[in-house]
Amino acid sequence: MFLDLLIRRNPQFVEAAISLHQQGKIPANAYVLDLDKVERNARTFSQAASKLGLTTFAMTKQVGRHSGFCQAVMRGGINRSVAVDMPCAVACDRAGLKIGHLGHLVQVPRHEADFAASNLRPDFWTVFSDTKAQEAASAAERAGREQSLMARIQTEGDTFYRGHEGGFEASDIVDVADRLEGLTGGRFAGITTFPALLFDQDTRKVRPTPNLVTLNKAAEALAQAGRSEIEINAPGTTSSAVLSALAEAGATQVEPGNGLHGTTPLHAVEDLPEDPAVLYLSEVSHHHGGKAYCFGGGLYIDPVFPKYQVQALVSSIPTVQRSARRNVEIPDYSAIDYYAMIDAEGETAPVPGDTVVFGFRGQAFVTRAMVVGIRGVEDGNPQVTTIENGFGDQVNWPGAFAQ
Repeated sequence: MFLDLLIRRNPQFVEAAISLHQQGKIPANAYVLDLDKVERNARTFSQAASKLGLTTFAMTKQVGRHSGFCQAVMRGGINRSVAVDMPCAVACDRAGLKIGHLGHLVQVPRHEADFAASNLRPDFWTVFSDTKAQEAASAAERAGREQSLMARIQTEGDTFYRGHEGGFEASDIVDVADRLEGLTGGRFAGITTFPALLFDQDTRKVRPTPNLVTLNKAAEALAQAGRSEIEINAPGTTSSAVLSALAEAGATQVEPGNGLHGTTPLHAVEDLPEDPAVLYLSEVSHHHGGKAYCFGGGLYIDPVFPKYQVQALVSSIPTVQRSARRNVEIPDYSAIDYYAMIDAEGETAPVPGDTVVFGFRGQAFVTRAMVVGIRGVEDGNPQVTTIENGFGDQVNWPGAFAQ
């Protein structure tokens, strides 16, 4: 879905990735990042958010918590992350991107609360229940600090991805705030939900979910109870194009993820300020049954769009020519993606060793793919920075830094 966008708006990046792969410096099965573009995107976003008084926390899971991504985001003016889980928090903290928000979407496990409170020291910690609030507050007390707690709220009719459900009943928010405020080691800081915005397939626009109305009503109830100075965290499908709408809806915190590398659903249908800065790279392995098989491992295509004909650019030389594009069959999600199958018809059929470039909205942290940072694309001197796994650990890949 994003291959057209990549080729049109960042062709040098595509050509650089092919060249570096052909030199043996990028492994097959790798998410590749244009770190200079990430820095630019972060700067664009952070400046727009600052003008609206919004606090920005960067989401890094989609690109495997890559340390170079974290550092590029910081150079762009975003100095805090939102950690989707504890491995995410540890990787971001290690890269120097401190934790602005922890516990949302994934709650902190009980026996990891002390580490989170004393070592990660998040600015905000989201809790779904009194039990998790007590764990967070007690851990903060043992660490000699007071923790700002965010209450995840929900009510009937709110939108959740299956498996994301949970939170306090929104109509009880005043009592919830009082209970959290009364915890030794904790204080009530605000409310959150997910998703506050979603891409609408029919209108091809980003629309508010019922959850955003739930946040507004809860904020009004809190204000009537004397709690007007609260944080309202409203993540989901976040690019600089939606910041004004979020600010008008009362949000105080925003959390771009795909927006920082130009792959929100809206980026696929409109030209937004952020440039595409990520691609997935593979390599042709062998032929069978009239198909060229390329290595998989990272072929998790985030299903924000209905199923569509996936295409890839296949070549042994740096190019973005349409003649190099081929249809690809991706294994169903019920199968392990050892390979994908490329149309191999015609005189210029793919051969083993050819580079395969995909443009899709990925989730690197749920795959077994590597994540590779590149700098210097626009200067004409692209160089690999680090190759890491989905936990942000550096991998000394064979040939990665060969001269």
